[in-house]
Amino acid sequence: MQIQTRPEPVVRAVFEKLGGRVTLGVDVASAADLARVVSVRIPLRALTYVERSGSLSPGEIQRFIIPARTRRHRQQKRERLTVEESDRLVRLARLQALAEDVLGDAAKAQAWLRQPLGQLDGKPPLELARTEVGARVIEQILATIDWGAAA
Repeated sequence: MQIQTRPEPVVRAVFEKLGGRVTLGVDVASAADLARVVSVRIPLRALTYVERSGSLSPGEIQRFIIPARTRRHRQQKRERLTVEESDRLVRLARLQALAEDVLGDAAKAQAWLRQPLGQLDGKPPLELARTEVGARVIEQILATIDWGAAA
């Protein structure tokens, strides 16, 4: 008997931003499922879904995920993102979903991720999230905001 688990809200949002089962070919219900998706490399078409969802602009995808020239080359060869590119895509989609969850609104989350913050030396959260360590700092800031809102 297999136990059905309900996906975590942020994981579900990331799954949807990436194009869901249509794009990924599997269901995602946990962070471990996301890790497996990254390890088998995400299809390039997930980038289109991320753009359509408004999570990242084409310029941000080029800057933070994959250069435009490399993307075109991969499309011609029908290749997937690398593991590293897949990881960056999931990281940024996860932060967008987390910010939406904490701030309660996609537009507010978009603006907050791109707004320079004093506690980040005047850099926007999206810029710091280029690395996993930076993404963890952003998650901590969002947790503080969330806890403050709950108090």
